[in-house]
Amino acid sequence: MARHSCDIAVIGGGPGGYVAAIRAAQLGMKACVVEREHLGGICLNWGCIPTKALLRTSEINHLLGQLDSFGFAADGVAFDLQKIVRRSRDVAGRLSAGIGHLMKKNGVEVIEGQGRLAGGGQVAVERDGALAEEIAAPHIVLATGARARTLPGLEPDGERVWTYREAMVPPAMPASLLVIGSGAIGIEFASFYRDLGAEVTVVEILERILPVEDEEISALARKAFEKQGMEILTGAAVSGLERRGAGVRAAVEAGGETREIDVERAILAVGIVGNVEDIGLAGTGVEVDRGHVVVNRWCETGETGVYAIGDLVGPPWLAHKASHEGVMCVERIAGIETHPLEVSRIPGCTYCRPQVASIGLTEAAARAEGREVRIGRFPCLANGKAIALGDDEGLVKTVFDAATGELLGAHLIGAEVTELIQGFAIAKTLETTEAELMETVFPHPTLSEMMHESVLDAYGRALHF
Repeated sequence: MARHSCDIAVIGGGPGGYVAAIRAAQLGMKACVVEREHLGGICLNWGCIPTKALLRTSEINHLLGQLDSFGFAADGVAFDLQKIVRRSRDVAGRLSAGIGHLMKKNGVEVIEGQGRLAGGGQVAVERDGALAEEIAAPHIVLATGARARTLPGLEPDGERVWTYREAMVPPAMPASLLVIGSGAIGIEFASFYRDLGAEVTVVEILERILPVEDEEISALARKAFEKQGMEILTGAAVSGLERRGAGVRAAVEAGGETREIDVERAILAVGIVGNVEDIGLAGTGVEVDRGHVVVNRWCETGETGVYAIGDLVGPPWLAHKASHEGVMCVERIAGIETHPLEVSRIPGCTYCRPQVASIGLTEAAARAEGREVRIGRFPCLANGKAIALGDDEGLVKTVFDAATGELLGAHLIGAEVTELIQGFAIAKTLETTEAELMETVFPHPTLSEMMHESVLDAYGRALHF
């Protein structure tokens, strides 16, 4: 049995874990990563990256249906689903190999297997059910990520009832699809399949879709999806799934009534739960609450020398949040002055059509805090670049503190808003005021001008609407 020693041992090679190891190596520490499946984790292999490849394809399919509006004509345009899936997997594979290169470049040792805490600064690594290696490290970072949550009576079977994994590699295009849950994962898959021609029904137990978003943005998203032909049922719950023939019959309860919906396939997208099992937490000071490890603002657990980051420790479940926590955690260990992560400065993105992105407080949350607010709005239909792109559906909304001019939040729906949101993220990090944003020169013609106009509108100074 091999024995190793290092300064930092990371269990999990996802976007939090591998970034933590790289930063440790940059700071002169010896780091190793224990990974049981794929470097890059769920995000790179079965989440963020391959789904964006799929969504790019469905976006192109939508554009091909609009050729006449751009002055083109073409006959016999069709897609090959297996080529679409293969491209998505190739993109993921290429990036996963790139992570391996980064590990070698930075001198990070990668150990394959299931890692678990073994007490006294030890990590035990199992392969094929047997103890294969031991690692001694004074600092251990748990970065084991999360998996899809399931519900009683709605358990996925991988054939007709899918999780995100099966939804990414469909053997054939379903004619009809039920998406249970309207968070980012559910809505992205709903958008992908709808743009490729499937009849899509979305069921959300809460009163609106994309429930973490600003209410106004959620309403605009629903309007856009219904215009595309999706059926959206809110305030509704799927009480059961019955396999019938080659498809699924769902019992949907809403308003005291039960409705049956027959579809070929169903996707369960009701959140995620942390991978807290089989990592050696029993008998330690590590606390688990509702499926996630409890940490303080420095990502320290209740066990000395043990830290936890990323999806394992709870929302927001975002790869960039995990990476930031990994860097912060390691720099704290190295004695570098750093700052705890402020959730209000973490942007969130949903890559549906139209895209949705946000940061900070919603209008409702800001008012609930007792703040007097100024709200700015600018519609995409008044932006020259959006019109030129043929994609002028959407809105940029900003929320300011009326007393101080602080940017409290920004909420966007429309073309490429997942790229625009970073401008507001920088503004919040720099604690930029409304005056500084208004004085910033935005290039023309760009989509980013909508950001400027929204700020101007909050103060009664919008120029182009």
